Amino acid sequence: PSIKMTNAVCNSYNKSWVVFHYCRLKAYSRYKTSLHINATFLYPTNNVSMNLKLMKKANGYKPFLFDVTFDACSFLRRRNQPFVKMVHEMIKNFSTLNHTCPYVGLQMVSDLHRLDLPLPFPGGEYLLLINYFFYGKLQFFTNIYFTVVEDL
Repeated sequence: PSIKMTNAVCNSYNKSWVVFHYCRLKAYSRYKTSLHINATFLYPTNNVSMNLKLMKKANGYKPFLFDVTFDACSFLRRRNQPFVKMVHEMIKNFSTLNHTCPYVGLQMVSDLHRLDLPLPFPGGEYLLLINYFFYGKLQFFTNIYFTVVEDL
C-alpha cells in the first residue's frame, strides 16, 4: 500500500518546557509529502512517557489496531514494545529522537516522506495521535493524518 500524509498538528501544553518552531508537511508533488517537525526542549527530561493511538476514519475517527502507553526512555534501551517498535523503525532515520534519555535542546523530524508499513493495512484515512508526558504530566502532542491507498 502507498501512504500519503495529509496533515500534521503539533501543540505544546507547557510552552515553558517545550516550544515548537514548526510542524508542517511539505508537498513535493501531488502524491508525495514530507513531514518536518522542529521543537526545543528548554529543560532536560529523564522521564518521558508516550501514548500512541491509531484511529481510522469511519463517520468520525474511531480507535483502530492499537492504543498503547509506554515509558519512552526504557523503550529506547530495550525496544520491547512491538507496535511502538514498528512506528520507531519508520521514523528513526529521519529523527533526532534515536537516543536514550535525557532529552534536551533541539529535537526534530526532518524530511520524513517514505513510509513502509510492515503490516497490511486496509485503505482509508487514518490519524496517529501521540501524547508526550514528562514526569507524568502531559507536555505536548503530535497528530499525524495520513491516507492509505491499496495497490491494485
